[in-house]
Amino acid sequence: MTKARTRWPRQRDAEVQAPPEGGGPEAADVTPTDLETCLRACAAHSGKLVAGLDRRRTALAEALRQLLAAHAASAPAAPAAAGLPLLRRPGKEPGAALVLGDDLLDPLLAAGNKALDCDYEDERKLALLIADTVLTQRKRSRAGWRLRARILEVMGQESAAVAAYERYLAFTEDDGFGVAAKVAGLREGARLRGELLHRLARSCPEAQEFAARPVTESWAAGLDLRARGDRSGARARLIGALLAQSREGTPVTEVQETVSQYLGLAREAAGIPGGGGSGTYDGTGPRDRSRHSGPGGAGGTAELTELAALTALYAEQRRLRMRGPVDDPTFGGVRWLTLGEFRNRIAGKSICLIANSQRVGSSSLGAEIDAYDLVVRFNSYRIDPVATGGRTDIHVSIHKHGFNWDRRVDTRLIFGGVSGDWKHSLRNRLVPGAQTYLGDESLRWPMRDIGHVGKEEWPAIPTTGFNMLWLLDFLDVSPRIDLIGFDFYESGAYRLPEAMRMPITSVHEYTSEKAWVMERAQSVTDTRIRLR
Repeated sequence: MTKARTRWPRQRDAEVQAPPEGGGPEAADVTPTDLETCLRACAAHSGKLVAGLDRRRTALAEALRQLLAAHAASAPAAPAAAGLPLLRRPGKEPGAALVLGDDLLDPLLAAGNKALDCDYEDERKLALLIADTVLTQRKRSRAGWRLRARILEVMGQESAAVAAYERYLAFTEDDGFGVAAKVAGLREGARLRGELLHRLARSCPEAQEFAARPVTESWAAGLDLRARGDRSGARARLIGALLAQSREGTPVTEVQETVSQYLGLAREAAGIPGGGGSGTYDGTGPRDRSRHSGPGGAGGTAELTELAALTALYAEQRRLRMRGPVDDPTFGGVRWLTLGEFRNRIAGKSICLIANSQRVGSSSLGAEIDAYDLVVRFNSYRIDPVATGGRTDIHVSIHKHGFNWDRRVDTRLIFGGVSGDWKHSLRNRLVPGAQTYLGDESLRWPMRDIGHVGKEEWPAIPTTGFNMLWLLDFLDVSPRIDLIGFDFYESGAYRLPEAMRMPITSVHEYTSEKAWVMERAQSVTDTRIRLR
């Protein structure tokens, strides 16, 4: 047998230990962290980031730069240790600790999210430090609890992640991020994983002996016996290693990897196409395998049936962790709209697009809005019949959150720049029966994909509203297109209460969008811009 490098299934990590499977309140306990400690860690990490090809770390470096600049602006630095000029040492007297004010909260959370996006261990630790810092001073911070839950989930600490997600849900009214479905998926996924391991243990009583031994020792011995053709001995040790990982509280991500490799070995030995595991093998640990023998031979029908059942359990619990339970995978018989079909449905009809702005929220335009043939609303729109009107014929939303996806509309268009992310959001967030028509991929990203307007011509990411406006202008089949309340956030946002706490994003270029609109406007009043 070719000897692999020594990275076997790990036993419980001394630094990152999973909490008890019960997931009680203690699982969400926060490590008290003062703001100065966090800022010093951010400054130190910023110094380690160098220019490179990893755009995620580049984005983190910029987020850390903005955080430290915001701190310097809010608290001018006193003389301090060399290398940390932006940080002020608090005095020794009581009450001198730094306070997390509103001016630092958003930059700190942004840095935490960028650190998590990097998907490296050092950055995950930094993200967790940031989340704990926020929650030390802001114990009811929804963004803080959601960030902490996402970090713990990625680290494989699912019980603690579920507890943190539930803290988030306790403090929010509108679950626009689909957290409740995520929690349900994690819980059901854990149940199915437990069922899978129970079936493995029941099918091989000999494995219990090795479940009490060190994980790496049992797995290595199993691979060795497998290479020698000892099918029974290999199977007992490999299953024993799996059971030991589960009992010792090994992070779920590592248990998932080991289960995947065991099933891959078994399927390969049984001669099933696609055996040998999934993903990219890096030549280490559990993925070291012989091409000629495995934990299971080409057994009889019963053995193959059981292997198929185990594989199905594994696949379903993976799917549930990704998207949560889906009651109706067909989305309630929704009818998919192509670009051409959407054109035909709006042709000849007057259309108004309603901005989520205070200019609308403080108005009395409701009756005028409802008089149009089609009313288009965006993202986290808020209904006040007197001000905004009561009808919504077309709901247009970015795929990244699920605000108002449960409200019944005739047509729903979901926009997204990356096909895979867009599809994942539809599977996760679409509510069966909440729409009759749903835009297909030909309507996914209008300005870029339909108009082929590249980043050289339009560098910024187009807003949801501008994408929709551009699409209607491109199709040019509506006798009247009016923009109601579009002041490009000059009057402030008017959204669902939960969405009001979200900052107006900086990735869009509102000035360019406003200039594009005004160049094509036929008439302009305080509340209405007419394009047709």
